[in-house]
Amino acid sequence: MKISVKVKTGAKKEKVEEISAGVFLVSVKEQPEKGKANQAVIKALAKHFKAPISEVKILSGRTSRLKIVKIG
Repeated sequence: MKISVKVKTGAKKEKVEEISAGVFLVSVKEQPEKGKANQAVIKALAKHFKAPISEVKILSGRTSRLKIVKIG
């Protein structure tokens, strides 16, 4: 499954919410430094979709707030 993800970094609380069909807002505590926020996004999505971390991949948008992510 491919989804679009909008990332909010530096949030007080980590959460994943669907803002429209197939588009998710992922809030993470980490800052976008050295891939820390991307790793946090992967972990948050894996937890939300109950999938192994190894099955969550960022297909595009590694350095952007807007990402395309593949799960499964």
